Amino acid sequence: MRDDGAVRELSALSITEIAIKTGKGKLDIQREDVLVGLADLRMQVLPWNARHAFKLFDLPLHHNDPFDRQILAQALAENIPIVTPDEKFELYPGIEVIW
Repeated sequence: MRDDGAVRELSALSITEIAIKTGKGKLDIQREDVLVGLADLRMQVLPWNARHAFKLFDLPLHHNDPFDRQILAQALAENIPIVTPDEKFELYPGIEVIW
């Protein structure tokens, strides 16, 4: 059953990663596609801030990907779950993984 009252957020870091990978030719997604996807899914963009960055000091090094580590820190700081198929995310105490 779908919870239509759920808050759906996408980290600004994810948009940054999409833009970088598109620029390198690793993804074929344009800015307009991301904007349409955000609107279609009724998603808000969660900005990155210093409180999130300071959480990086507390993270064990289970993951080397800098974007993933930032998303983990952001989720911990905001106390929100992460939607991902990446099993390494479950190694971090306090992270709730949905998928």
